[in-house]
Amino acid sequence: MGDQGPELPVRDWLPRAAALLVGTLALATAFIAAYVGALHKPTPRDVPVGVARSDQRAQAVLAAVRSRTDTIKPVQYDDQDRALDALRSREVYAVLHTDPGGGLTLATASAGAPTATDLVTKVLIQAAGQANLPLQVTDEVPVSADDPRGLVPFYLAVGLVLGGYLASTALGISLGTAPRSLRRAGLRIATLAVHSVLLGIIGAVLVGPVMGIWAHQVLAVFLVGALTVFAAGMVAAAVQGWLGLLGTGLVILLLVVLGNPGSGGIYAPEFLPTFLRGMHRWNVTGLATDLLKSAVYFDWRAGRWPLVGLALWVLLGILGLVTATIFRAHRRAVRAARVRPVLPGGPATDG
Repeated sequence: MGDQGPELPVRDWLPRAAALLVGTLALATAFIAAYVGALHKPTPRDVPVGVARSDQRAQAVLAAVRSRTDTIKPVQYDDQDRALDALRSREVYAVLHTDPGGGLTLATASAGAPTATDLVTKVLIQAAGQANLPLQVTDEVPVSADDPRGLVPFYLAVGLVLGGYLASTALGISLGTAPRSLRRAGLRIATLAVHSVLLGIIGAVLVGPVMGIWAHQVLAVFLVGALTVFAAGMVAAAVQGWLGLLGTGLVILLLVVLGNPGSGGIYAPEFLPTFLRGMHRWNVTGLATDLLKSAVYFDWRAGRWPLVGLALWVLLGILGLVTATIFRAHRRAVRAARVRPVLPGGPATDG
């Protein structure tokens, strides 16, 4: 066997190894608690259904349902057109209105969340039957036939986010978590931007021409994908720039442990525990999932906040990485200034 060098004393490696193991155990525990706790028994509450204020028959059916359960929450609009506009803007999952013939029509948008529209349909079919009213169900914004459960936006977003923070982590391991100068920080940002464009193209091609799921939405998926990867990468770079590789644990906690179950991707937000319901509006995975749905199915409607949210994460990430670079460069300069050069004939002094 070759010479592998002297073995490190236990006291040199044990504290670091113990800290890493404790951190790993904490992340794994949080992962199990978040996923199992949030997804093991989804309990829908206040799933929004639109209705016109003047539609007394539809109002009565929804009021009867609401008196028995909080599963569905009626949302009133000035008229039927406004309610249907809200459906196409992802404010509600369905709209109940009266037919000219005296029956009821339930207009749904399964592309928003098939689990939510399936629930609403089941509940209102039963309620209409109890009221002896015929009910016709239409799907105004159907989900792709190649994605009947509507999970592709979520899983694509997960892959894009994963690609973003893994790229940042790889750069941090190979080059140092905090760039040594603003020039190097700029190069890292540019590298992550190029990586984001490439992964955005790959994701759009895979779910488009290769798999045929969104074959006519390649450009939209690419734009959302590249922005998502860049946002995740910059968030990771900023956190790691300030905290070092220990920041990777915090990134995983934010983007994966909390981000995935709280994204509203597997289940609509109304199916999640209360503390996770609004998380999709600010975490990167949730914003990306919402923006993909808006771009692919809803003609970018309801996409303003997800777009702004991802852009804000990008800006905060860039600001975080730049400030970490400046801060660490300043600390190095201060430490260097404290060390005086060794003068001929005298010892070094520590100022």
